Amino acid sequence: QVQLVESGGGSVQSGGSLRLSCAVSGATSSMYCVGWFRQAPGKEHELVSAVSSDGSTSYADSVRGRFTISKDDAKNTLYLQMNSLKPEDTAMYYCTFASCGPGSPIPKSLFNYWGQGTQVTVSS
Repeated sequence: QVQLVESGGGSVQSGGSLRLSCAVSGATSSMYCVGWFRQAPGKEHELVSAVSSDGSTSYADSVRGRFTISKDDAKNTLYLQMNSLKPEDTAMYYCTFASCGPGSPIPKSLFNYWGQGTQVTVSS
């Protein structure tokens, strides 16, 4: 059973930075994709960024150039570095996992494991 545990959320002012972490455990194969979704009140669930098994990355247009996804395979940890944060980035951020191969973009429907979420709040 895959388990995902997020950390690193919090409150910052507009223009600030945060780094989210996600500890991944229980994966039985190296062929998997991980990423970050977010959901704000009244808005749709959005795939913010993802990284596939070959290291290919993808980003939502709303965060491209400001957010950077990375993973440390030795530590089984996924990161999301968020810079130049805006109030519209305020949301609950969820780490997510899918059994999948190389390449991107990764279909959102493949992601079938979720963490508990970590709140990010950006004030103006």
